[in-house]
Amino acid sequence: MSEPTFAGSDYYEIDELLSEEERLSRDTARSFVENEYLPVVTEHFRRGTFPVELSKKVGELGFFGSNLPTEYGCAGLNNVAYGLINQELERGDSGLRSFVSVQSGLVMYPIFAYGSEEQKRKWLPAMAAGDALGCFGLTEPDFGSNPNGMLTRAEPVAGGFKLNGTKRWITNGDVADVALVWAKVPTGDKTETRGFLVERGTPGFSTREMEGKFSLRASITSELFMEDCTVPEDAMLPGVATMRGPLSCLTQARYGISWGALGAAQACYDCALDYARERVMFSKPIAGYQLVQAKLVRMITEITKGQLLCLRLGRLKDSGKMRPEQVSMAKMNNVSNALEIARMARDILGANGIIDEYPVIRHMLNLETVNTYEGTEDVHRLIIGKDITGWDAFGS
Repeated sequence: MSEPTFAGSDYYEIDELLSEEERLSRDTARSFVENEYLPVVTEHFRRGTFPVELSKKVGELGFFGSNLPTEYGCAGLNNVAYGLINQELERGDSGLRSFVSVQSGLVMYPIFAYGSEEQKRKWLPAMAAGDALGCFGLTEPDFGSNPNGMLTRAEPVAGGFKLNGTKRWITNGDVADVALVWAKVPTGDKTETRGFLVERGTPGFSTREMEGKFSLRASITSELFMEDCTVPEDAMLPGVATMRGPLSCLTQARYGISWGALGAAQACYDCALDYARERVMFSKPIAGYQLVQAKLVRMITEITKGQLLCLRLGRLKDSGKMRPEQVSMAKMNNVSNALEIARMARDILGANGIIDEYPVIRHMLNLETVNTYEGTEDVHRLIIGKDITGWDAFGS
């Protein structure tokens, strides 16, 4: 046996294409995950809890809203650095990346993009520091892939709006200080789609944690209830009145997920490769058998393709040329392949693949959710299909 000539998951030496700041951002996130998150994630996954106490540390490191401007207390990084941070966070666990990306892409981004200056000054510095946490209320019990069908309503009343409705599958809901709730607002002969910043403690607003999950267990998932919940006029984001608002937020989240899935895939690949080199069967390590090598080659190839896809997507985003349909392709491709990689890694580990001494089964279970939320694989196929054919196949 000769020594391997390559180690790690950067098979195409993509590291050389990164700036010093991008590499530093990635390495900082990797160090945080290895030193402070991985030592506790197994126990949290077993209990179905999340280490909320790490939020201040996450804020100190600049991970919340890291691609937003420094004038609001954020790190002001480019989108490739932001993506690499998401990759490293999900190398730890999808729940950690979800915790950060919901705060960043689904709450801080819309406040920055559509909020008033007062809303930006009030919320963004506090959220960047981890002193305030947010959640994003769009999905409802009967409306996920079709957010246009939302039933939550905001009725104009004296001095503000009265909200009624339910949101489900809301990450961070039970610990959020503020919920960005999307609702339909009647305005004469038409209906607007508006976002409202609903603070915890507002009368008529309550949350309930969802239990019984076998996926994303180290993550807080909740329902939000608005029952004659009255908010002031300045709780509404003034900058958008259509579905463009929440859909643009989903584009931000899908971008981060595209990178994050690579981190989960890399964790599974690294574990499977190390295990295959050490696990002896029939007098030699299983890494020396053709079928195992075929799986490992498939894994590193898809990781490499996903890395190149994300890097180009990040450069397009930084140049202002990224389109939502391109994000759909990256999200669809990378998450689907990450899930396949996790399943192959579990197979390589055999019986050991189902115990949490190894990270593979945790990532595999998590990726079942990641493959569903922020647009299922089939939804993204239809988005891309419409983009390349001109025909809208939704509902047909």
